[in-house]
Amino acid sequence: MTQSNWLIKNATLVSDGRQWQADLRVRNGRIERIDADLDRRADETVLDAAGRHLLPGMIDDQVHFREPGFPAKGDIASESAAAVAGGITSFMDMPNTNPPTLDATALADKYQRAAGRAFGNFGFYMGASNDNLEAIKAIDPTTTPGVKVFMGASTGNMLVDDPQVLAGVFAHAPTVIITHCEDTPIINANMAAARARHGDAIPVTEHPLIRSREACIKSTRLALELARRHDAHLHVLHISTAEELDLFQAGPMAGKRITAETCVHFLHFSADDYARLGTLIQCNPAIKDATDRAALLAAVADGRIDILATDHAPHTREEKAQPYPAAPSGLPLVQYALVSALEHVHAGQFSLPTLVERICHAPAQRFGVLDRGWLREGLFADLVLVDLDSPTTVRSQDVLGRCGWSPFEGETFAASVVATWVNGHRAWYQGQVDPVPAGQRLQFSGVRG
Repeated sequence: MTQSNWLIKNATLVSDGRQWQADLRVRNGRIERIDADLDRRADETVLDAAGRHLLPGMIDDQVHFREPGFPAKGDIASESAAAVAGGITSFMDMPNTNPPTLDATALADKYQRAAGRAFGNFGFYMGASNDNLEAIKAIDPTTTPGVKVFMGASTGNMLVDDPQVLAGVFAHAPTVIITHCEDTPIINANMAAARARHGDAIPVTEHPLIRSREACIKSTRLALELARRHDAHLHVLHISTAEELDLFQAGPMAGKRITAETCVHFLHFSADDYARLGTLIQCNPAIKDATDRAALLAAVADGRIDILATDHAPHTREEKAQPYPAAPSGLPLVQYALVSALEHVHAGQFSLPTLVERICHAPAQRFGVLDRGWLREGLFADLVLVDLDSPTTVRSQDVLGRCGWSPFEGETFAASVVATWVNGHRAWYQGQVDPVPAGQRLQFSGVRG
């Protein structure tokens, strides 16, 4: 389906804090007109939305699509196909690949890899290490959404634990600084204590105690202190504790220099689920208590959490089948992220316009994404049509990501993704991904917030 001229009739549009009934015309990849009772033109394909909800495509600012370096887990093509099936039309990929994205050459390589292969629109972060501060200073802020700083345990050469380098990144990064906040010394001490208690048979239920709330809180406080000292733009990823939420400001994101994010799995699972799912829900930071989940849901509603994302991080079933702590941390989430989040709309925990703010408007605004993130005339036609009353049952045989499994398997969500458009190209419809990758390189204004 290469048609880029569409007339979507009888939709319930959701954007800019409101819902309303209208038709939407797509021409040459962009939204040309939004109005009531638009007449079909000869070169248009009509889709009757029949009152279903048309949203801007989700912008997922936190994914690990595993390319280059980990083809058994996934690549840009496989994981972006899963993403568009889930209503995600743009993604921003993390730098902890092999090799890691630590300079302009590695960044350019990832953009080249994505061109012509990505089913959604793509951007790539630069990473920080203890020895690439000069490369960070030289970043063109229109080429990347931000600089990723691992302020806790990481793999390879991406843990920034030199205080002078860390201060230099916060002082000189020309983009938003995004942080993974966990304190490594606390984690190491907790792991040593767990080994003293359990030997080599540490149960996975120890994971949220090893990667503890104290480790998260201490590291997040440090990130905020550095951001305030250097007047930096800071975005703290995957908040997992109630205590961290007290560090952030409620209300609209406009004007904030320090913002926060959580992920769909922290809103869905709790520590009670380790007994059932084991290492399948092992991730960093760890999923914590049901009280933390409740606090995070409230923070999404009131704006202390500005952005909701996935932290999609696939591993093979064989890897995840290893006992704790040998099993790697990370969950595959993009394909069912939106329908999972819509469960909280059904439950009345936040409204549909609030969800659209957190998954579409806010990431576009925070990272300076040009011409995407809203249903507005003139913007790119990145769209997702959802049916709030057509259930989705998650089955392994339907998973499009290369790992072939989902932590949601066996669950039924109330909503479904009917169709997804990327740059006016219908990328997903009737359970199928269109074989033509229509993703484009995201353009960034260089202005953040």
